[in-house]
Amino acid sequence: MKTKIAGLVAVIAMLAGPAWAQMPQPHVQGPGEQDPNKTRSQIESEKDAERAYKRSLGNIQEQKAGDPWGIARGDNGTSKASDKAAAKASPAKPKPPKTAAKPEASAKQ
Repeated sequence: MKTKIAGLVAVIAMLAGPAWAQMPQPHVQGPGEQDPNKTRSQIESEKDAERAYKRSLGNIQEQKAGDPWGIARGDNGTSKASDKAAAKASPAKPKPPKTAAKPEASAKQ
């Protein structure tokens, strides 16, 4: 008899748990409910936090755009970044061939 009562109490507790969780709680704001009035110190602390956040955004350095999958997408196996670097580099100028003997130097001797 005691086991039947204990089992019945357990089943009721298991069914009552989700129903209790759906009940509105005083600290949870429902839809369409207005925000509670804030005190002057709360408003000032929010403004200070906003200013600190904006200042911290100014400290972040610009990052270079990386393309880690550029090699996988390239037609010839090179990334777009290396293609741009190769296009910026000026082609090497051909040097004139060196001669074995200069005609002016041999005439003076």
